[in-house]
Amino acid sequence: MRPLALWRYEIRRAGWTALLAPPLLAAVVVLLAILDSSDGADPGRAWWNMFATLEVGLPLVAGIGAASLVGRDRAAELQLTMPTAYRTTLLRRLAVVVGETALAALLIAGILIISGRWTQWPEAHGALVGQLVWLAPTLSLAAAGLLAGAVFRAPAAAGGLIAVLWILEQLFAGVLQEHRWSRMLYLFATIRGSVPEDWTGNRLTLLGTAIVLGIAAWLLLGRAERLVSGEAQ
Repeated sequence: MRPLALWRYEIRRAGWTALLAPPLLAAVVVLLAILDSSDGADPGRAWWNMFATLEVGLPLVAGIGAASLVGRDRAAELQLTMPTAYRTTLLRRLAVVVGETALAALLIAGILIISGRWTQWPEAHGALVGQLVWLAPTLSLAAAGLLAGAVFRAPAAAGGLIAVLWILEQLFAGVLQEHRWSRMLYLFATIRGSVPEDWTGNRLTLLGTAIVLGIAAWLLLGRAERLVSGEAQ
């Protein structure tokens, strides 16, 4: 299969929900910001919501999208007989999910930077380094979603786990800020972190966590007997 045709196929297999959720979310927050600006109301809150979506909304979409990849193929046994390892196929689909999320994030960030809003918030950490606002939690939740999918082999269960993790970090933000080790692992350190000096360490820790979780998922997906015994959902 030619590379272009291969990627077109993987995009379809990634699922329409995973593909459409990031651009739809980006379109909604951008539209709300435009509407608030046009009706004469204070647009500050809408612009802040755009910024917050980078760290809060898009990583959740990527995490649930990644969690839905394992268990979608109803002919897993056939996939395992192909020359290309099934986990390599899943990695390509993960790249599609993360890529869609990255495009949506870059669109929102670009609008904020061009409009001058990005520099209004010290939490943004500059136009370049500031992309870690969304990149670190997105990669971390995406890797966690892939690992959850490898463990449960059921998109609903794996996606539910990612959603619960996301909700718990929202509900117990104050508790998680009390200890340095939990601050390092906190997903929303940009908009809800209490110690600005820990931001860089937090972002690097999340990137490292994404690597560790990704390796664990890769190793687990290499066990063919688990994939065959799991039920496609």
